[in-house]
Amino acid sequence: MRLRPLLLSFALFAVPTIGVAAEASFPDAATPVVFSDAKAARSAEQVKAQFLHAWRGYKEHAWGHDALKPLSNKPHDWYGESLLMTPVDAIDTMIVMGLDEEARDARELIATKLSFDRDLDVKHFEIVIRLLGGLLSGYQMTDDKRLLDLAEDLGTRLLPAFDSPTGLPYVYVNLRTGNAHGNESNPAEAGTLLLEYGTLSKLTGNPVFYEKAKRALVETYKRRSKIGLVGERFDVTTGEWTNTRSHVGARIDSYYEYLWKCWTLFGDEDCHAMWKDSIAAANRYYPEEVEGSLWVGHVDMETGKRVASRYGALDAFWPGLLALSGDVAQARRLQDSSFAMWQQWGIEPEAYDYRKREVTSAGYPLRPEIVESAWYLHRLTGDAKYRAMGQVMLDDFVRYTRTGSGFATLKSVVTKEKVDDMESFVLAETFKYFYLLFAPPQTLDPEKVVLTTEAHPLRRTWK
Repeated sequence: MRLRPLLLSFALFAVPTIGVAAEASFPDAATPVVFSDAKAARSAEQVKAQFLHAWRGYKEHAWGHDALKPLSNKPHDWYGESLLMTPVDAIDTMIVMGLDEEARDARELIATKLSFDRDLDVKHFEIVIRLLGGLLSGYQMTDDKRLLDLAEDLGTRLLPAFDSPTGLPYVYVNLRTGNAHGNESNPAEAGTLLLEYGTLSKLTGNPVFYEKAKRALVETYKRRSKIGLVGERFDVTTGEWTNTRSHVGARIDSYYEYLWKCWTLFGDEDCHAMWKDSIAAANRYYPEEVEGSLWVGHVDMETGKRVASRYGALDAFWPGLLALSGDVAQARRLQDSSFAMWQQWGIEPEAYDYRKREVTSAGYPLRPEIVESAWYLHRLTGDAKYRAMGQVMLDDFVRYTRTGSGFATLKSVVTKEKVDDMESFVLAETFKYFYLLFAPPQTLDPEKVVLTTEAHPLRRTWK
């Protein structure tokens, strides 16, 4: 798609106002928005500086560990032993930002210190999207075969997770023994694997990774209801649904994302067919108009009956996926709703009742999805308002979450009380999407590069 020039002014679509903050901090619908390339370049440097603040805090206080605790300045390891979660997750962000020295340091740490020969029960889904994805994108961006070798070793150790009666993956797998367990899973954890495993197959020539991950995706799709929706939880061994609530939020979200993106990256027509069927059902049952604003809520997967007017930080990826797949008009309206939710408290809550206009889950773990959607919309429309949105969100993000050594999760977006936690995805996703939103378009082209659900860029480097 040819993008329109970024120097033009664009009138805002109506942004639904939800309280004083929304009215005070963003132009109204009649005000043209101008966000020059020079201003965007300054914002990109601002993002880079904030990323470096977090990375240097990690290096000073948590080097060689999974993550930094940004209030106590102590290291944290997910399973008691380090798998270098933050460096692996963040290395491609450094490369995208042109931080060559930092990327080199991270790459040497990973290549010389990371080992997966550990007697650890790890969460399959999280290890795939953070570590396997990070190693694969790191390899594609550096040609350092040590990273591909680590990815292949990790992928091989994770494969026993798929050895269930249904082919749906167990939740946990031991990296050394291959013992797998954890029966209650969900569409996101079963269906958000093919980009990573498929890329591993293409780069190593071993088809088993693609086959296992694709079967899990297909088995999830096969369990959709008669009206085309999936539920929130199922039993891995029986394949039966244990929770039939359907939506685009936690436990389902990236299942939809990978149906589209796996077709884009691999040209897999099965994924394309599953996407077309699934998005038709999603567009029929999820959207809801409330006082002139568009939202997507929760319904029963069997009947389509509305069960909750719930939206939140994870749901905010949906406008970006809609825009990427061609539905820009609906994406614009939903992004306006996401941003209005953000503005009510100066930062978005984990969950929000859009009918009552009340927070239902007040935490904010520094999620990237709303920024991701702003980036896709800006790239696909050229509309300056999405950069303006991004600047508001960046300023709020820094104002409320920055600490002396990094950025801290908020216990409550209402009180802004901080929690001693900084997930690796902050460096892998949140700052990457902020940077891409303001960086020149050639920095990363979503028509040529597919970003995983953890924002790891993957390219079709195979025939």
